[in-house]
Amino acid sequence: MAPGLTPVTREGPAASAPPVASAHAETVRRLVLGASVALLLVVGLARPNAAQPDLDPRGWAPGTLLPLTLSPAVVTGLLWAAYLLGAVTVAIGVRRDVSPLRRWWVPGGLGVAALLVAPFGSADHISYVAYGRILVSGGNPWVESPAAWHGGADPVTSRVEAPWTEEPSVYGPFATLLHGLSAWLGGPQLRQEVWVWQVVVVLAWLATRWALRTALPQRLHGRVDVVWTLNPLVLGAGVLGAHVDVVATALVAVAVAATARLAGPRGAAVAGAAVALAASTKITYGVGLVALAVAFWLNRSRGEDGRPARVAAHLGALLAGFLVVAGGLQAWGGGHVYDQLARSRQAVSLATPWRPLLEALRPVIGNPEARTVVSAGAALLAVVLAVALVRMTRRDAAPDDDPRLDVAASALRVTAVLALAYSLAAPYSLPWYDVLVWAALPALVAGPVDLLALGRLTLMCLAYVPGRVLGMTPGVESLTLGLRREVAPWLALALWVVALAVSVGAGRGGSGRWSAPPRAGSRPTPTR
Repeated sequence: MAPGLTPVTREGPAASAPPVASAHAETVRRLVLGASVALLLVVGLARPNAAQPDLDPRGWAPGTLLPLTLSPAVVTGLLWAAYLLGAVTVAIGVRRDVSPLRRWWVPGGLGVAALLVAPFGSADHISYVAYGRILVSGGNPWVESPAAWHGGADPVTSRVEAPWTEEPSVYGPFATLLHGLSAWLGGPQLRQEVWVWQVVVVLAWLATRWALRTALPQRLHGRVDVVWTLNPLVLGAGVLGAHVDVVATALVAVAVAATARLAGPRGAAVAGAAVALAASTKITYGVGLVALAVAFWLNRSRGEDGRPARVAAHLGALLAGFLVVAGGLQAWGGGHVYDQLARSRQAVSLATPWRPLLEALRPVIGNPEARTVVSAGAALLAVVLAVALVRMTRRDAAPDDDPRLDVAASALRVTAVLALAYSLAAPYSLPWYDVLVWAALPALVAGPVDLLALGRLTLMCLAYVPGRVLGMTPGVESLTLGLRREVAPWLALALWVVALAVSVGAGRGGSGRWSAPPRAGSRPTPTR
């Protein structure tokens, strides 16, 4: 398999292979999976509710297909059940050698279903098309707030929900171009504009599956379907929520696939351009550039016909592709693109362990100073957790004969480690921020990193149900905010402790030095 973040251990390839799924376990997994997805679809197909903002009038876009009015308590219960069942099916799948889907009928069917629902779990999709509408109407979405646009009388921007009504766009220029395309094609009805955006998101989700199957050997395609294609948590939090993170993740995955499809510096340049699009969608997805650079370096001694890879040429082409595309988009977007990002960089969300610390520090040292301490602590913790996750990763089977797959899989491994460390440590974090983690996880052998990622995403999904700040009864608001404020931070803290403890255990077990694993048929390096 690919070199990269793979410790040299005494375990052979057979020792790390997951057990073959028994017929009974696979039947249970499929039943649980079906129940989870069905519950998610019920929420999205029903009438507007506490999780799903009202988008009417629908115009030519799909409307409500289930004439059900779900109370805030029922919506909360359905989503909690869906996400818990989804966690069960993923936990079963990652520990077993599940066969991949042979054709695209199932992903295609799920994609069609996703286009029939109204997005739920937040009202972010309304903000997306509102910024796009401002753009195509001649305004600057990085300066204008939705509530102020056209005096608050615009039929789309006026529908943006709290707390984003007064906030200009925090998204990059490429995301804003896609938002503008959605507004242009779907206007002037809000439901139509959102539906066009849903098409973009679903296509991105399917493109990610294609890219992962391109970048990884066939033996890992079943794992791709378990953690990405048929993962109810990714479907619910990302795809059915119509979040821009799905689009940015697809661009990173396509960048990685480019190194497997195109040889030499040409593939590196295309990869750099794709990562530039991802970072110009949401700045944090620039992690793909770091992952690819590390992957090229780790594979520097491997090349066609046994010659050393031209790492300098690859790195130069990667950086050039990135700078040309990112620079062009930045020039088009103008000087205010990242104004809002700079203003919000010290935000702290309720469900992270940093929130109780912030509340404790503010009366003592003041709010700005407390936020600075939190930001610095989070940056340090992210580094520590990244090191811990590296120590926890296990060795995969021998690499494939094609060195381009080695680069691609190495890049995904680095991405998984960095993205998960960031998600765990970030002061401001939401469920859909984990989408990139799950796109990269197929490159890792099943192990504790899977369970950490699953624990993190499950916790965040449960904490942010139903997801909006409107439409809840006092009882549901008290229950859900109580989970978010009083329970989730301490469970997230427990995940930090578990990650560090497992890492220490892995180190004591003698994981050895980090290096590229040997080529197929060569002798493993012994542990020192």
